[in-house]
Amino acid sequence: MITILKSIQKRISEIKEIAYVDEDWGQLDYYDTRPPVQWPCALFTLNDGSFSNIGKDKNKTPSNRQQGIITLDITVANLKLTNTSFKSPLHQKDQSWDIWNLIEKIHGKLHGWKPDNKVCGYLIRTSCKSIRRNDGIQEIHIIYTLGLNNV
Repeated sequence: MITILKSIQKRISEIKEIAYVDEDWGQLDYYDTRPPVQWPCALFTLNDGSFSNIGKDKNKTPSNRQQGIITLDITVANLKLTNTSFKSPLHQKDQSWDIWNLIEKIHGKLHGWKPDNKVCGYLIRTSCKSIRRNDGIQEIHIIYTLGLNNV
């Protein structure tokens, strides 16, 4: 699993506009005034996993082999403190869409990509959602699934 997570971190970090890429350990949740990130950021975590047994292979360790499906949560967040209504200055309105441009770039890097050619399939986006916050942070979660084989 660590190889997959490190590969995802490396892949997202290739997007130069993202200032901070890390595993999500609660950076946006546990700090009231100043989260320990740089803006914009991308945080990732393993949300869920389910596994099934597919038999034994005595030549492998562990010998009980499994297939699995895991879900990964990619959180994209930015500090958004300027007026971005339709009548705002053009520059402010253009900046208001920055997080969506980053989400498209992340999706272009991750969707249909294999983080580890030996044990897993392709990352497939399955959902996304916005989180409403009262601190000026715009937070969007994109969920990907990934199949694992012979793990």
